This record gives sequence, structure tokens and C-alpha cells, in this order.
Amino acid sequence: MIDFNLIWNSLPNLIHGTSISLQITFIAAFIGLTLGSIFGLAETSESRFISYAIKTYVTLFRGTPMLIQILFVYYALPQLGLTIAPFWAASLAIGFNSCAYISQIIRSGINAVSKGQVEAAHSLGFTPIKTMRYIVFPQAFRVTLPALGNELITLVKDSSLASMIGVMELTKEASIIRSRTYDAFSILLAVSIIYLILTATLSFCLKKYEKRLTKHV
Repeated sequence: MIDFNLIWNSLPNLIHGTSISLQITFIAAFIGLTLGSIFGLAETSESRFISYAIKTYVTLFRGTPMLIQILFVYYALPQLGLTIAPFWAASLAIGFNSCAYISQIIRSGINAVSKGQVEAAHSLGFTPIKTMRYIVFPQAFRVTLPALGNELITLVKDSSLASMIGVMELTKEASIIRSRTYDAFSILLAVSIIYLILTATLSFCLKKYEKRLTKHV
């Protein structure tokens, strides 16, 4: 039932697709972590306008399917004069979606830090920026690391949605092979194993890093 010869001959295409999937994942993760950290920090500010704007952004991106967001960036933005290549359309859409989730993870991590520690830092002469950099953020990062790791693993799987706009990532490569050979079982089994290896490897590395980070805490 399993055509191992087909899987072996398809490996070059599947490996190429895997590399594209990983590129999308890490670009989206960079966007999500960078903007999400900024938004999460900004949402804790006293400015109601900034807080409301970020909450609106989060509600919009968390309340609509990621696939629709990818299709919107790729198909709708050109009608407004902004054409984006499929790879970057998928990477940006997934990254902006991830930003909405990461901002809430970071915000909850910041809020988890005791206010007494912030007040103590101020009494020692720390500026707000130094307090955030040396006191709040390191603790918030440690608290949110498991959730951030889960988000990264989710991004690996979400990268498969890029196939809907023609990006030749892993799922798209598999779809082309399946349509050519009509062997859905073998090729989809191979793709599932590749995704499982990627997510299991990431999960293992993140757990090792988390243990190392909290070893002396």
C-alpha cells in the first residue's frame, strides 16, 4: 500500500518544499515576535488610544481565518495598487496573524511580573526603559517561553496555508506529486512524517532551552 519508491524519488521535491516552509515559518516568527513584543508592551501603557488600537488589531486578526488573511493580502491588495509576491504575501499574512497572538502572550507575561519589583527598581534609580529591559522583560520572557514555543510550532503547520496561493512549500509540492501519481496515501504519509519530525524537533529544542533557562531559577 505504501510506495516507498515513490517517496524516495519524491524526496528532493519534498526537501525543497520543506526549506520553503521553514523560511516562511521563521520570517513569520520574526515578524510576530518583533511586532508582538512591541504591541504587547504598548498595550500595557496608560494611553487608551494605543490600547484600543492594539485591541482592535488583535480582535481583527484573531477573529478571522488566517487563510482569508493570506488571500486578502495576495488578491485584494493588488486592487489597491500593492502587489506582493506569493511567498512574501503568505509570510507577511502569517506573521501579522502571529503578532496578534504573541502580543497577548507578551502582555500577560509582563502583567505576571510583580508590581513590587517594578517599584523597587524605580526606588533604586532605574529608568522605565531600564526597568523594562533588566527587570520586567527577562522575567516575562521566561514565563511566556512555553506559549511562545507553542506558537512557533503552530507556525510550522500554518505555513501549509501558503499552498493556497501557489507557494511551492511542502504541502504544495506534495499536492503536485499526488495529482501526478494518484497515490495520495504514500505521499501524504511522507508529508505528515516530515511535519511531525519538524514539530517534534522544535518541541525538543525548546524544552531543552527552557530547562537550561530555568535551571538556576
